[in-house]
Amino acid sequence: MLSLILERMRQGYRTMRWPRGKPPALPPRFRGMPRIEAARCSAGCRECIAACPTGALAAAPAGAEGPLWDLGKCLFCTDCTAACPGGAIGFSRDWRLAAFRREELVLGTAAGTGGAGPKAGGRASTGALRRFRRSFAIRQVSAGGCNACEADCNVLTTLAWDLGRFGIHFVASPRHADALLVTGPVTRNMRLALEKTWRAVPSPKLLIASGACAISGGPYAGFPESGDGVGGLLPVDLYVPGCPPHPLTLLDGLLRLLGRLS
Repeated sequence: MLSLILERMRQGYRTMRWPRGKPPALPPRFRGMPRIEAARCSAGCRECIAACPTGALAAAPAGAEGPLWDLGKCLFCTDCTAACPGGAIGFSRDWRLAAFRREELVLGTAAGTGGAGPKAGGRASTGALRRFRRSFAIRQVSAGGCNACEADCNVLTTLAWDLGRFGIHFVASPRHADALLVTGPVTRNMRLALEKTWRAVPSPKLLIASGACAISGGPYAGFPESGDGVGGLLPVDLYVPGCPPHPLTLLDGLLRLLGRLS
């Protein structure tokens, strides 16, 4: 017993201190909030738009410079950065990508670096959200996902992240859940199962779309066998972009949804 106590003291505190302390160190290849330097965009250039595999980039309205960037479709694959002849496109280290409205995921060029984008501040916790601040149960549904988004959801339950310290936990039954977290494009074979699961969640309830596939269909958009995300079927309360979203991006979105971050 004494040896166990001594080993525990030697190892120290392993769970990250964020959000009260510094965030965890992100890997060098992490890609966060995109940035567009409109001044470096060549007039009439469409190289980045042509290179994007999911149509996340589109021409800006007349009078604006640079492309429009839809984070809900973006795979963060860097094909656009490689294709840009002027080096105007890149990715920052900002993990705060989650948004409460679909239109917030479309970055413009009014500010030179991509418009307002997802709101970095907290969300007022009113109405039903007050009930979830201390205890928030999530049922995760893989609606045809590749298991990348699902795996990073599972990372949040590990020792280093300890999702339970916020009163947030995953449950096995939708009847015990306060929210559904959907991954995958919602394939034809999973659509009925998702709808039944949603109906089984007692009200009030929330829905979280995690990953490009769940938000827009990702690389599978437009195919009859796979859907174009969950937004056309069910009301979404939180959009978490990425392919897959980093665990820190998902955790930040969940805490902001519950009004736990300012």
